[in-house]
Amino acid sequence: NGMAGIRTIEELLKLGPDLYDITVFGAEPHGNYNRILLSPVLAGEMSLPEIMLNDLDWYRDKGITLHAGCKVTKIDRARRRVIAEADDGSATEAGYDRLLLATGSTPFIPPIPGRELRGVLGYRDIADTEAMIDAAGKYRHAVVIGAGLLGLEAANGLMLRGMDVTVVHLGEWIMERQLDEAAAGMLQASLEAKGMKFLLARDTEALLPASGEGEARVGAVRFRDGAEIPADLVVVAAGIRPNYALAESAGLYCGSGRVRGIHVSDTLQTVTDPRVYAVGECVAHRGVAYGLVAPLFEQGKVCANHLANLGIGRYEGSVTST
Repeated sequence: NGMAGIRTIEELLKLGPDLYDITVFGAEPHGNYNRILLSPVLAGEMSLPEIMLNDLDWYRDKGITLHAGCKVTKIDRARRRVIAEADDGSATEAGYDRLLLATGSTPFIPPIPGRELRGVLGYRDIADTEAMIDAAGKYRHAVVIGAGLLGLEAANGLMLRGMDVTVVHLGEWIMERQLDEAAAGMLQASLEAKGMKFLLARDTEALLPASGEGEARVGAVRFRDGAEIPADLVVVAAGIRPNYALAESAGLYCGSGRVRGIHVSDTLQTVTDPRVYAVGECVAHRGVAYGLVAPLFEQGKVCANHLANLGIGRYEGSVTST
């Protein structure tokens, strides 16, 4: 029920509005929202209703059955059924002629001791954003691990909410995938002028519990050199990984080695089962997994073309730019 899956449905409805009875399962208890705009929500510049792309009325008006807050736990390809579990533990089943997987990605949390402590978060969805906003109202010290674009957006939002923010990065300079050292230095200087702090070329050894915290909340970050800094909130922005566990459990090929993800052809059909399609960050296409929204929308357009039985679209990969 995210941006890639629902964009595919929007494209399909343009081409063949009456071809399918459509059922959507989404693990989050919302309609479809713009994940890119979570950072302005964190910064207090926008509200949750303002970032909704398709509210619940849209699904009803289009005749789409939406199971929100309902996570698919099993795909039975022999019987062509999906089995899902709601937040209250109840089970739901649905049959399919065509199945579209758009399970997205999950934040990569490195295996740092203490990562299970309360107050340690990835930054991926509305729930993460709301947890950060809540922490900013109660605590002072925030540490963001990772100085890529998402990490800097998280740090900026927490700073605007009044927290004392330190960005910790393993690399020699910030946003090294997008910027050279000189440009990164200019950006860092402008952020430091606003009050953001940086610890570069630092390897996090452990997250330590706060003393006297009965519920084991994070209280500090310790580095390999033995130095420690206080941390009431730790946001890990160390990249994403395709979410292919459900597909793999259904026997769909998800690769091995460096590029993992649901392997698809140029028609966005899984290489294992032509009835099953996949789009978005969960996909590996020609050895590439994309984490930007533009390629995902290009995939959605081609996928919809084939679901509509037109069969003339091919996805040949995307050129990504910063």
